[in-house]
Amino acid sequence: MTNKLDDLASHFQQIIAGLGEDPGREGLQDTPLRAAKAMQFLTQGYKQSLESLVNNAVFESAMDEMVVVQDIELYSMCEHHMLPFIGKCHIAYLPQGKVLGLSKFARIVDMYARRLQIQENLTREIAEAVETVTGAKGVAVVIEAQHMCMMMRGVEKQNSRMKTSMMLGQFRKSQATRTEFLTLIRDR
Repeated sequence: MTNKLDDLASHFQQIIAGLGEDPGREGLQDTPLRAAKAMQFLTQGYKQSLESLVNNAVFESAMDEMVVVQDIELYSMCEHHMLPFIGKCHIAYLPQGKVLGLSKFARIVDMYARRLQIQENLTREIAEAVETVTGAKGVAVVIEAQHMCMMMRGVEKQNSRMKTSMMLGQFRKSQATRTEFLTLIRDR
């Protein structure tokens, strides 16, 4: 185990004890270490960079019409309660001489989702990353997610969903372009 993992596990052991549980009982003996490893996995986006993730998977292309990648699953944790929010992300861009390898969209979503944050910022980060990497004429991102901080605690509303959008370039300037994107991703 690394020092960081040991430290994290120690903190989880203190949390378990602080909740009134016995961290030494059979079912909880290895929980601090498992929780520490899980937390490291759930926040691995901090250890990734856009440049290394994209890894030169940007290709020359004459395509200049809208490209949409829809229903990319995402799993993140809110920075306010450190509880999960789960949903899907839709991304569109208008290429300008370059296209991005398809799997890189999911990797970009995962990199930013695997950090503590709010959905609004996640939406912006993904849009700006796609714009930076592709130099597109426009980028649009919509995220729909359910937040455990609203479902499991507080108001306990089981069917609530939050939708956020970020429109850059032509998607912001042109109502027709924005409408085309929103029509393409509309629930079927």
